[in-house]
Amino acid sequence: MPQTPEEHLSGFVVAVDGPSGSGKSSVSKQVARSLGFGFLDTGAMYRALTWWCLHEGVDLTDADAVTDAAQRFPLTIGTDPDAPSVSVDGTDVAAAIRETRISTNVSAVAAVIPVREILRVLQRRLISEAARTQGGVVAEGRDITTVVAPDAPVRILLTASEEARLARRSTELHGAADAAAVAATRSQIVDRDRADSAVSEFTVAADGVTTIDTSHLDFDGSVAAVLQVVEAARA
Repeated sequence: MPQTPEEHLSGFVVAVDGPSGSGKSSVSKQVARSLGFGFLDTGAMYRALTWWCLHEGVDLTDADAVTDAAQRFPLTIGTDPDAPSVSVDGTDVAAAIRETRISTNVSAVAAVIPVREILRVLQRRLISEAARTQGGVVAEGRDITTVVAPDAPVRILLTASEEARLARRSTELHGAADAAAVAATRSQIVDRDRADSAVSEFTVAADGVTTIDTSHLDFDGSVAAVLQVVEAARA
């Protein structure tokens, strides 16, 4: 259920949601560059929290322990689309949070409802700060269009067929989209989406959210489609 925000977001906010492999991260980053906006990857925040929990030896099956870790989470995250930085307690984790061990555990952390609320509050604050200081912000991730930023001026659900998403992610991770590469990638796409769908709706657009299907679009075409929606809203 969408939650009533504490206060209206500051500045011009573009919220982008969608399933794994839909291109939302890379497309959102390029859209932010094109517009001269800030960029916030909210999924990186969950990944960083997962890294922190593992670093601290937190039992990921203990919801209370994970919630406690979230409450004392020493995160610093940048909003420059050309240099998106992520550090935890002074340690640069931008590369580490993309490792397989994080990808396979992040859903366990993201499924803890109190954790989602803690990060939602932080995400709204970061979004408003970036929009205020950088003229606008493109924020992407789970629940961004419905729970985190339901009051964003532009809300987009970026989607694609499972086949297209698997091909993209396997090319990204393994440099190929042959049968073996796709099979090795399937769990990171299909299984994670299945786990995340228990606490988040990211397959069907809510009222007021524009759907963009990138199944048959290349990267530039996907960016152009998002920019078209943004420019229409700004006009």
